[in-house]
Amino acid sequence: MLDAHTRSGGTATAAPPAAATELLLALPVAPVPSLATANAASAGAVARWARVLLSPWSRFSLLVALLAAAGASVLLFEPQQLLADGWPPRLGGASAAVVFAVAYGLCTVAFVPRPLLNLAAGALFGSQLGLGAALAGTVLGAGLAFGLGRVLGQDALRPLLRGRLLTAADGQLSRHGMLSMLAARLFPGLPFWGVNYCAAISRMGWVPFLLATALGSIPNTAAYVVAGARASAPTSPAFLIALAGIALPMVAAAVLTWRKRHHLRGRKAR
Repeated sequence: MLDAHTRSGGTATAAPPAAATELLLALPVAPVPSLATANAASAGAVARWARVLLSPWSRFSLLVALLAAAGASVLLFEPQQLLADGWPPRLGGASAAVVFAVAYGLCTVAFVPRPLLNLAAGALFGSQLGLGAALAGTVLGAGLAFGLGRVLGQDALRPLLRGRLLTAADGQLSRHGMLSMLAARLFPGLPFWGVNYCAAISRMGWVPFLLATALGSIPNTAAYVVAGARASAPTSPAFLIALAGIALPMVAAAVLTWRKRHHLRGRKAR
């Protein structure tokens, strides 16, 4: 049947079949991902990786890796020998003492024993300048270790402080940081690096830690530096006094430890 336009003499136009139109409308259209969606997905992946890398145990693993690498480098290259024997001849005076203090601080972070470094300071620079360089290196090394422990290890290790002794030590350092750190530096039996990292895990502040380290390290450091400076004259009064300054605190610490242990055993027996 012709429509009205055809009957009136116009040109006939073929209309598209209704079934074909419905089929086209029913076909699924795949969504095209927008640039904003892609950027959001990338940002989410970056955020997840950042959370993993900055998690407490990831940072603690980094601290362990750094300390292991530092200890291995000390065993392989022996930088303490370089400080004592292979000092660059072009440096002298205050500039050499500054470089020595920086190297001293890095070596203490890498577990080089401080007595060796103190003896080297005295042998290289004498009593006065050597003492200044050794104390500066001591404070620098303690600050570096404290910062590494505070940033990389505190969040991971603080939840593990559940034992009675650990909780008591943490409370002592957190509440009485200055006096506790001063006593720890004066006591010769405690390892320098161990005290640094224990203080970093506690809630002790930076200023009490560094100030107590500087003050408490003077007697022992001075004794070793003077002994290194006067080693060529082992019968001199200064060398003998320095030896007494090294030996007497060690004997006193041993006696105090023995008496404390004996007292604790007596309390347990009761």
